[in-house]
Amino acid sequence: MSTFPGSPHLVKGGIVLINAETAAIERIISLQYNPDTLSRTLQVKGTGGEGAAQRSEPLRLTGPPVETLKLEAEIDATDQMEVADSIASGSGIQPQLAALETIVYPSSIRLIANYILSLIGTIEITPMESSLVLFIWNQSRILPVRITEFSITEEAFDVNLNPIRAKVSLGMRVLNVDDLGFDHMGGILFLNYQLNKERLAGIAPSGKLGDFGIKSLI
Repeated sequence: MSTFPGSPHLVKGGIVLINAETAAIERIISLQYNPDTLSRTLQVKGTGGEGAAQRSEPLRLTGPPVETLKLEAEIDATDQMEVADSIASGSGIQPQLAALETIVYPSSIRLIANYILSLIGTIEITPMESSLVLFIWNQSRILPVRITEFSITEEAFDVNLNPIRAKVSLGMRVLNVDDLGFDHMGGILFLNYQLNKERLAGIAPSGKLGDFGIKSLI
């Protein structure tokens, strides 16, 4: 006879780093605690700016909106330290913070390689390309993003001044097909994200004109 599990399985949000060329997963960072809020802003991309150009084609869209996300995540090593976890006892939450922070760092290997190229007189050094960053917030929201804001507030420390509790504030800009193209892995993932939006919009209950107290529009 089956037993009641007690509580539903909690799906976590987080970040996955992908090699954009090979699609290999490089790192998975699941949030320890899901944030209570996720703030999203959509900036519409219409034709032209102010003036005649916009007035002549007011209903045209030039591409997907620019979507930005903001969240605050908490990281806490208290439970791990109570059970004498070796990582938490030795470094606190620095490994978890470093996993997030290094997303916005070019690799040290690439930095050194570019420095060597500069020493031998290479005229043009290609800017360093990072991994493709995916923000995942359930199966319908798998978003290619660029981290645009990153702040950390360390709130408690152990006797060796290792942080053991912190809040991380992340700002992200969703990368769409205008940014990445249709043949890029991130562009494909964004298109799937938009298709999921359209699917969900299709099953949303439709209202009636009577809801507005009118019988017709004209």
